[in-house]
Amino acid sequence: MTTPPEAVDRHETTERLLTWATLPFFVGGFLGPVGTLSVISIYPELRESFGVSTGAVNWSLSGYFLPMAALMLVSGTIGERFGRRRVTRAAFVLYAVASLGCVLAPNFGLFLAARVLQGVGNAFVTPLLIAGLAEVIRPARLGTAVGIYSGFQAVGGAAAPFISGLAAVIDWRLAFVVIGLVALVLATRPPAGEPRPAASAPPIRPLMTVRMSSLWVAALSAAAGPIGIGVLVGVYLRDGLDVSSSTTGTILLVSGFSAMALSPTWGRLIDRWGTRRAAIGSASVVTVLTVPLGLIDSPWLLAPVWVAVAALVGFVPVNLQHLAAIAVPDNRGGALSSVLAFRFFGHAVGPLIWVPLLADHPVVAFGGAGALGLVTLGAFAVATRSDGSRPRAGTSATAAA
Repeated sequence: MTTPPEAVDRHETTERLLTWATLPFFVGGFLGPVGTLSVISIYPELRESFGVSTGAVNWSLSGYFLPMAALMLVSGTIGERFGRRRVTRAAFVLYAVASLGCVLAPNFGLFLAARVLQGVGNAFVTPLLIAGLAEVIRPARLGTAVGIYSGFQAVGGAAAPFISGLAAVIDWRLAFVVIGLVALVLATRPPAGEPRPAASAPPIRPLMTVRMSSLWVAALSAAAGPIGIGVLVGVYLRDGLDVSSSTTGTILLVSGFSAMALSPTWGRLIDRWGTRRAAIGSASVVTVLTVPLGLIDSPWLLAPVWVAVAALVGFVPVNLQHLAAIAVPDNRGGALSSVLAFRFFGHAVGPLIWVPLLADHPVVAFGGAGALGLVTLGAFAVATRSDGSRPRAGTSATAAA
């Protein structure tokens, strides 16, 4: 009895996505958010260790985000030019050294400098890992692979405060010891990609297209709006609805795991539906679901609603990363890093716009943030206007399942 082709395809796909060859990509996706958000739950320990104010400690997060976002405008192109393998390895080594700097810093100034260096290293990691993943996964299954990668990112972001908080029971520096060790291990397994010297080097010019500009707008508006709305949920629960910090943290942790759980499903839907239908559908759904969140004035209703909505919101970043990975095949890293740069700028700007409105006008804050999804929707429509709504050739419903 012969094995049906569909069964063989499913087996090969599962095997390819779950081998030791691809695991470092996904672990790298987990490490980035852990390093980024590790300081959130150790503000008191940092204040006490370095004798600084909460405002100063805030820079341990902003000082990481800002250089990372700025450098991401070009980090992917640099990585493609000098070789993904070489640049990713160097980025992980820098990340490990910077983590050691966080452990050994005798004062807050040096700790902040180490955090800046961590941000510089992370600017190269995610775009080059996804670009490398796109080279080893066949196109018909790339959506699923990016979905799994996004799931690891989601659980990393959700687990980061828990990991550093647990380390703080003994010494908060232990969190950075672990982060540094993982980075060193990943430096031994960088993605493939050799340097492209002279004329074959990927230039910036191919990124200056209508499609890429649309993806930049989509990333910025989504991050400042619906996919960044978790920050508003956290502040609203804590300050507007008088929920304790520990309970708020638990709710946000559970919502992160819900996003992680569905990320592979979103990737499979991209493979099954095609890029245009998946992108437009995701932006439409999250806009409708996030706009009315400010109408909920009970924490016990908002908590389960947000856990469910957060899982659906995760469909948008999966689409963003997938579209960036296929937009410029000759410079995947550059396309991915530039889109991520605009996304991180959006995450930085969104709270500055909407959080001040929460105290007196939560409906306006959530409504305005959610309504930015309409901009994302329009940008997705432009970015995918030449794509059909059907899956690419070679994808079957069975293979996508």
